[in-house]
Amino acid sequence: MEQYKPCAAMVVTQCIYATMALWSKAAFTGGMSPLIFVVYRQAAATTVLVPIVMVANRKKIKEMMNLGMTGFSLVFVASLAGATVNQCLYYTGLERGSSSMATAMTNLIPAITFVMAASVGLERVDVRKPRSLAKIFGTAVCIGGAMVMAFVKGPTLLGGDLRALLLHLQSPAVISRWVAGALCLVGSSCCWSLWLILQVPICKSYVDPLTLSAWMCLLSTLQSALLISFLLPDPAAWRIHSLFDLSCCLFSGAIGSGVTFYLQSWSISVRGPLYSAMFNPLCTIITTVFSAAVLREELHVGSLLGAIAVIAGLYVVLWGKADDGKQAGTEPAELPADDLEKAPTRSNSMVDDDAGNGIAEPLLDATDK
Repeated sequence: MEQYKPCAAMVVTQCIYATMALWSKAAFTGGMSPLIFVVYRQAAATTVLVPIVMVANRKKIKEMMNLGMTGFSLVFVASLAGATVNQCLYYTGLERGSSSMATAMTNLIPAITFVMAASVGLERVDVRKPRSLAKIFGTAVCIGGAMVMAFVKGPTLLGGDLRALLLHLQSPAVISRWVAGALCLVGSSCCWSLWLILQVPICKSYVDPLTLSAWMCLLSTLQSALLISFLLPDPAAWRIHSLFDLSCCLFSGAIGSGVTFYLQSWSISVRGPLYSAMFNPLCTIITTVFSAAVLREELHVGSLLGAIAVIAGLYVVLWGKADDGKQAGTEPAELPADDLEKAPTRSNSMVDDDAGNGIAEPLLDATDK
C-alpha cells in the first residue's frame, strides 16, 4: 500500500482545494466580502502554523526570528505578492466569476512562471530543442484558453431557455462582471508566479519551508488587514454573519493551509514536484461537477473549451519541463495552486501547488524537500 499513499495524499489535497473553492463561493453568494475573507483566512492559517513552528523549532527560536534586513524585505515582498494581493484577486475573481473558472485558471501558473523565469534568465530556452518548443507552445495554449474563458462565455451546456440566456449574457453588467472576474484570476496567477520567482533568492539563505510559511502567513495577515481596512472602512463589513461563514474561514486557514502543506510536501519528497502538478486538473473537474450539482452554477461552452485548453497546455508545459531536473542534476522547482490556491494555493498554504515551472535553480535544494 505504500506506493499508493502519495496518490491518495494528492487526491485528498485536490479535494480540499475544491471544497475551499465551493465553500467560499457559497459564502460570497450569501453576502460575505471576499476581501474580509482573505484577512480571516490568513489569521486562521497564522494561528495554526505559528504554534506548530514554535514547538517544532523550540531549540532555535533566535535563528527563526533573525531574517536579516535583506531576508525580511524579500519575505515581505513575497508575502505581499503571493499571499495578500494574490488572494484578494483570486477571491474577488471567484465571487465575480464561477468556482470552476477559478480552479481552471490556477493551471495557468506553470505557463506564466515559465514566461517570467525566461524573461529574467532563470529558465533555459533553446528553440532548437523539442522540449523548449513544447514549453512555448503549451504556454500559448494556456493563455489562449484563459482568454477564451474570459471573453467567450457562450451558451449553457445543460439546456434551459437558450434565447433568454443569450439575452441575459448580452447585458453589459453581466459581461463586464464575468470579464473582470476572469482578469482578476489571471492577475492572481501572475502574482503567484512572481512569488515562485522570488523563492529563488529567499531559499538560498532561508530554506526552512515550514518556518517560512509561518512568517508569510503572519505578514500577510498584517498586510491584508491594513490594506482592507482602507478599502472597506465600514466596521460592519467585518462582521461574520453566520456559523457557515466562520466555518469557511477556519477550514480554509487550518485545513487549506495547514493540512495541505504537510500532504503536498510529503508527496513531493516521495515522488517529486511534477507528480504533484499532474493532479491539479482534478481540482477543476471536482469543482465543475459539484458547482453544477450543489451551487447550481451554469456551465457554458466557452468556459469548458477554455478549461480544456488550459489543462492541455499545462500538460504540454510539464512534458517540456520533464527533463530539466535530469539536466540540472536535481529535481525541478515546484509550482503552487491555488487556491488558489492554486493557489493556491489556491489558497495560501505557501506550498507550491503546481509543478514544472522551468526555473533553472530549484526553489529548494534536494536535501530540503
